Amino acid sequence: MRKNIRNSLFIICCLAIMASCKSKKQVVVNRNDSAATKPANDVSLKLAAIRAKQVSFNTFSAKAKTDLNINGDSKDVTMTIRINRDKKIWVSITAILGVEVARALITPDSIQIINKFQGLYIKKPFSYIYKFASSQINYNTLQALLVGNAIPETLNEGSSFEVVNNNTNMSGSLKDLVYKLILGPDLRVTQTSLTNQLAQQSLQVTNNVFIQANDRAVPSQIDIASVVKSKKIQVNLRYSKVEFDQQLEYPFSIPDRYSPAAD
Repeated sequence: MRKNIRNSLFIICCLAIMASCKSKKQVVVNRNDSAATKPANDVSLKLAAIRAKQVSFNTFSAKAKTDLNINGDSKDVTMTIRINRDKKIWVSITAILGVEVARALITPDSIQIINKFQGLYIKKPFSYIYKFASSQINYNTLQALLVGNAIPETLNEGSSFEVVNNNTNMSGSLKDLVYKLILGPDLRVTQTSLTNQLAQQSLQVTNNVFIQANDRAVPSQIDIASVVKSKKIQVNLRYSKVEFDQQLEYPFSIPDRYSPAAD
C-alpha cells in the first residue's frame, strides 16, 4: 500500500494521463439540405445541441468507491471529490477503516499532494503532468471527466460526426492528440477516447448508469483506462453520493514536518 499511495493520488491529478443514460426521447438535430445550408452550419448546430447537454454547476461533490489498478497491483479505496468550478479540485483518499492516507488540491496552475502515510508532499506547477501527458491536456479536461462532460476542446468546428445505431460518434484531432467521443441518443457522453500514437499514450473513459442529482444527469460509474508506454492504470469510480451547488470546504495544508517527495 505504501508504495502506491503517491501513485494512486497522482492518478487523480492525471486522470487525463493523455491528456468521469439513456433518455426516453432522442435529441434530433434538424437539417436543411437546401443549397443555402453549409456543412459548417450543420456542425455548429450539432455542437450547440451537445453543449446544451453538458452538466452546468458551481460546485460538485461526490464520494466514490474506487478500484485503483497500477500495472496489475489493485487497491480498493474511497475517494471524496469536491470541485469549485474552474477554480479547484480537492480530493481525499481513505483506505481501511476510513483512515485518510492522502489528499490533493488541483488548480488550473498547480498540483499539490500530501501523502499522510509517509509524510511526503508534492508541490508542482500544473505543467508537471506534461512529463506524462500531452500538452493538450489541462485543468478543464480533468474537471469535465469527473462529471461526465465532454472535454471542452473537443467541441470544435473541426470535429466530424457519424450516427451509428442511434449513437453519435464525434472525432477529430488536437495537434498530436486524436479524439473520439461516443454520445448516446440524448447526446450525453458515454465514452471518450484519446490517443497519441507517437508518444505511446492512450486514455479511454467510459460513463455508465446515469443518475439524477439535483436535476442533473451524471454517470454513477466512470471507468478510466490509461496507457503511457509500459505503464497501465485502471481507475473505476463508483459514485455513491453526488451533490451540486452546495457550500463546500477545501481544507489543504502541508505540515512543516513533511518532506518533498522525489520526482
